[in-house]
Amino acid sequence: MRYPPLLTDLYELTMLAGYLEEGMAEKQAVFDLFFRRNPFEGGYAVFAGLEPALTYLEGLRFLPDELAYLQGLGIFKPRFIEFLREFRFRGKVTAPLEGTAVFANEPLLTVEGALAEAQFVETALLNIINFQTLVATKAARITHAAAGAPVMEFGLRRAHGPDGALSCARAACVGGVRSTSNVQAGMVYGLPVRGTHAHSWVQAFPNELASFRAYADAFPDSSILLVDTYDTLKSGVPNAITVARELQERGHELRGVRLDSGDLAFLSRESRRMFDEAGFPAVKIVASNELDEFVIDSIRDEGGRVDIYGVGTKLATCGGAGGGALGGVYKLVEVDGLPKLKVTSDIAKATLPGKKRVLRATAGDGGLIQDVICLHQDELHGGDTVYDPGNPLQHTTLPSPVELHELRRVVMDNGSRTGDPETLDIMAERSQRELTLLPQGCLRFINPHRYKVSISGRLNELRNRMIEQLRKGE
Repeated sequence: MRYPPLLTDLYELTMLAGYLEEGMAEKQAVFDLFFRRNPFEGGYAVFAGLEPALTYLEGLRFLPDELAYLQGLGIFKPRFIEFLREFRFRGKVTAPLEGTAVFANEPLLTVEGALAEAQFVETALLNIINFQTLVATKAARITHAAAGAPVMEFGLRRAHGPDGALSCARAACVGGVRSTSNVQAGMVYGLPVRGTHAHSWVQAFPNELASFRAYADAFPDSSILLVDTYDTLKSGVPNAITVARELQERGHELRGVRLDSGDLAFLSRESRRMFDEAGFPAVKIVASNELDEFVIDSIRDEGGRVDIYGVGTKLATCGGAGGGALGGVYKLVEVDGLPKLKVTSDIAKATLPGKKRVLRATAGDGGLIQDVICLHQDELHGGDTVYDPGNPLQHTTLPSPVELHELRRVVMDNGSRTGDPETLDIMAERSQRELTLLPQGCLRFINPHRYKVSISGRLNELRNRMIEQLRKGE
């Protein structure tokens, strides 16, 4: 899939033209991509979107019609258009693997290379990483609420356009939702496709039973019947039981029924009771209708008997408190080996200067303790003092002994991938595994435990020194 280079903000191009005019295009630069708050007011995020981002970077080039369009705008000089004709990304990217649990304020992507190249890719990288990380996190929250019951992605019709629907299906899989109703996503990403039928199918027939029989005749081994078009318990479920008996007599089985309205906890309990009493304990109860992690959690708390959840709008649009957008940013942190700092009156929003590493401290059993952001040349050990990036007066010491691991790796060098792409299944398994290693309370939906992300002493000193120099006008 090609990501067009014009899928960018105009100011990326005007800055690029300005760098060229000033002779700065080839200066070496380092940018960090990160977010400042965990999404959904939660305790973590699930990193996603790396492979599409690398695909964008590897294929970055301007086609003749794109250059002709830019020339026609009348704001760029011929020299700049010729510069774009040979423009490629030849830099380095450091990032976590997809499915990794990540947290606010720590660099996700670090992009190094010529200033022109590293600057220009800002918009596209934010577009890809922000949305897919947001969806993967929402999916992880939903699958956690489902407590082992499978979840299907049903968000195509409510997604933010065709590309948003494809990106949603992919990222949802990274977060643990490993099937989709989106047939195109099934083909592109190799995802299992799942679905039932609409209310209109039932309405198109003389009566509900006739519609169920027709669907079962067409799909005798894969029928899931939508039972709430008229009356779930008085009509839908009894008619589905009739069809289940007829299928059984012909050597087939009804796969399940879907509930799409009403009190899903109560209706699923009653549907389960009716099927069990009729001798069909294997028939699955599928629930849909504006589900999210909170609704699913309440269905389970109230004794609901749902086997499979179909989640659409709230997953595809990432609705809910703290959702809507991840808010990732892309900040310059070094030029020609000199650290750079963006500073505001709020130190919590000041960027962390210089080229950095992110170390993950883990216990002997693999449990996550905290993350530490440090300068690239730093060496950290158990017992070292580390600081809160938003409040330098707060500090703690790393436990001793402690195991420190690099959270990220070089995934692209000289504009080319350093390894083969992973499968979505591997990413989903990583996400599931990592979330089980979080400290107790991080997975709570309300007032989750705050996982510590600290900065090293040297990085804290560098930032404080640069802030003081800027205030003095040095």
